[in-house]
Amino acid sequence: MKGRFCANSAVSVPRLFRTVARVPSGLVALPLAVAVTPPRAVALTLSCAVALSLFATDVLAQSAPSGLRDAIANGTTALRVRYRLEHVDQANFDEQALASTALGRWTWNSDQDNPWALGLEADYVFVAGIEDFNSTTNGRTQYPIVADPEGGDLNQAFLRYAGEGLTVTAGRQRINLGTQRFVGGVAFRQNEQTYDALRVQASRGGAMLDYSYVANINRIFGPGDGLQPGDWYGDTHLLRGSLRTAPDQEIVAFAYLFDLSNDNGPPNSNASYGISYRGEFDIATVDVTLSRQSEWAENPITYDAPLYTFRSDFPLGGETVLTLGYELLGSDGGRRSVRTPSATMHARQGWTDKFLIAPPDGVRDAWFSIAGNLGGARVIGVYHDFSAHEGGRSYGSELGLDVTYTLPNRVSLEFKIARYDADGYDTDTTKTWFMVGYSL
Repeated sequence: MKGRFCANSAVSVPRLFRTVARVPSGLVALPLAVAVTPPRAVALTLSCAVALSLFATDVLAQSAPSGLRDAIANGTTALRVRYRLEHVDQANFDEQALASTALGRWTWNSDQDNPWALGLEADYVFVAGIEDFNSTTNGRTQYPIVADPEGGDLNQAFLRYAGEGLTVTAGRQRINLGTQRFVGGVAFRQNEQTYDALRVQASRGGAMLDYSYVANINRIFGPGDGLQPGDWYGDTHLLRGSLRTAPDQEIVAFAYLFDLSNDNGPPNSNASYGISYRGEFDIATVDVTLSRQSEWAENPITYDAPLYTFRSDFPLGGETVLTLGYELLGSDGGRRSVRTPSATMHARQGWTDKFLIAPPDGVRDAWFSIAGNLGGARVIGVYHDFSAHEGGRSYGSELGLDVTYTLPNRVSLEFKIARYDADGYDTDTTKTWFMVGYSL
């Protein structure tokens, strides 16, 4: 399982993390994840994080080599809290979902000026009052899903070396590749997706090579298993090479080979190969990806299908931007469509998350958005039109609005709403969010 915590036990972590990211036993008993009532959890998060920061600095600084010892002694600590109220009205459920959840996150990083660095991060997600929703682990299946399960996680624990032209990171870490169309962190959800991996990044001039071996994907559905597994174990290889041909032009080639071995992992195992281009011009920024995907490892279904994306941003003056986009998750004759199991999907193909798994006939998404500042807030409006790749039938459309306001003293407010109007696929759905964030 994902790093699960309790007051009287150590952390259980996957085999790669146990090998390359060991930390002193006092650090793994992170108090952020003690199973307590929500008010007490908040108090413990704030008070124990301070004590833990001092403890980490003292213990690690005494046991580390001299270069790393200096980096540890000058480490920094951050705290983050995010409250969210999410409402889901889904036509195929008699009950509407209402989820009141909060995330507490403690982050510690050693001095970033040193080539050797350590990073630790712990999350605790809890229900803050209302639990009228299916978190995927709480058994409340009479409600629509809001995928924010309760629990504590070791979100990151890594050792990093960063020298001239070479960075090596081992342990539990964030990996966000490109636009996160294939590999990302799904940071919108309360429990972030991270990776137990060995990552090597080498650069020279305008060229860069980025390779990761991933032994486990720590999914948003953790820390335990529910309707979905909290972890996907396996042997995944992520290779990405980029060449900057000019200061504002970049070409990327990639190969992502997902070998997922447990639970529903094998049917999601796939190999994706492709190229992408990003260029900035006077009138617009253009981002294009062309790729193909087929089965890989123990996937029992043979298929071959395309994935294409296009996006262009047009500045309209000031901070206002018009964006036009098109995305195709293709199908192989209706047998199977493209899947991107570790992508940051909430940011793509609509905020109601109707196409987290594309239908067998695939999906085309023609969309546009306009973003600008209004009265001190950042406002984004977006429209999607969905249809099938095979046959072209309509799936419906979605309209969304997001308003974010940043207040003094590191406080942010966000209101977000999305409405999916079904047309022969899935059901009418409206989702609404209100979020408050605070960083220290």
